[in-house]
Amino acid sequence: MSADANRILYGYWRSSAAYRVRLALAFKGLPYKSKAIDLRSGAQSGVGFTMLNPQGLVPYLIDGDVGLNQSLAIIEYLDETYPDPPLLPGDAVARARIRAAALTIACDIHPLNNLRVLNYLKGPLEVAPESVDLWAEHWITTGFAALEETAAASTGLYLFGDSVTLADLCLIPQMYNARRIRADLTAFPSLVAIDKKLNALPVLRKARPEAQPDAV
Repeated sequence: MSADANRILYGYWRSSAAYRVRLALAFKGLPYKSKAIDLRSGAQSGVGFTMLNPQGLVPYLIDGDVGLNQSLAIIEYLDETYPDPPLLPGDAVARARIRAAALTIACDIHPLNNLRVLNYLKGPLEVAPESVDLWAEHWITTGFAALEETAAASTGLYLFGDSVTLADLCLIPQMYNARRIRADLTAFPSLVAIDKKLNALPVLRKARPEAQPDAV
């Protein structure tokens, strides 16, 4: 497969979900062509993009003849199709625990503080901006409280030992978001330490939001 020609990632530089997929592609060493969908301008609702992904959300990955939406589904597809290095190592129990931590972020934390939810609070519901920030911080720190226990119990460098897993790829963007809204992270020293180690990995640096062509 020709890398850039047949693998395209539709995303937005500051999208947590797109960031997860960029991290997975970087970790797997899979080149791709990046196509920016400007969420601020509403490009995700345009006919051209919704023909690809009727849900009108990023990320959307094209890998040869395959088109997929939803970040965790994309990452698990990549892990099954390009298994080395693995993002879901171990036995069934170990993989279930990794998935549970990833879903804590992707399903319980992130949806309550993503752009479309915050815009709805600020717009139609006319919630004051400072209250919207408190909303986002509340749900981030509530979810992090449980994840901190997982991180503190880890016997390795990352959330589940010394190997980067799906859970780690979900943690990095959520920590980025937490810092962007200036959430107080003092109660989560283990998460902060793991995030620092992950961000120090050279292989993951090119996935950072600021490194994307559409970053502003």
